[in-house]
Amino acid sequence: MTGGIIALVAALVAATALGLGWRWRAGRFRTAKSGSPTRLEQAAGTVQAAGTARTAKATGTDVLTEADLGSRLGREATLVQFSTAFCAPCRPTRQILAQVAGMTDGVTHVEIDAAERLDLVRRLRVNSTPTVLVLGPDGAVVKRAVGLPRKADVIAALGTAIEPAVSAVGPRTAPAGGELA
Repeated sequence: MTGGIIALVAALVAATALGLGWRWRAGRFRTAKSGSPTRLEQAAGTVQAAGTARTAKATGTDVLTEADLGSRLGREATLVQFSTAFCAPCRPTRQILAQVAGMTDGVTHVEIDAAERLDLVRRLRVNSTPTVLVLGPDGAVVKRAVGLPRKADVIAALGTAIEPAVSAVGPRTAPAGGELA
């Protein structure tokens, strides 16, 4: 009897810890992974080497084109949302992303129905909705979040996508005896 109670308490503690960890991660942006190809990409690469017409992306970096999105990329960045018809947090996510895109010049918001675009879902490893991707001006995935993000987190993630483009131009200097506009 005592062993059963100990096992039950241990299971409850483990489930609580996992639930809290999952809840803490929900909606938080992480840097997009790049580097070594997945096993599926490696397998496709070996098929390609064997002489078939299949191609694989071996860089590990996810890049979306306007053809993938069915819409134009933003001049500065693009907020991509994968959602489904019965996703409860997708509606508030859509509102937050539309607000952020509306208040930032050069940023667009694109919503993709995951059920209709299974090719992208598989390629980008979208496992649940909403999944939000922040794309740089070249379409490369810079940040991603799963779950309902906070508006401040979206703005911060967007800042990391836009900032490298701004810093590549170089710092602004004031003209002699003048101020920056």
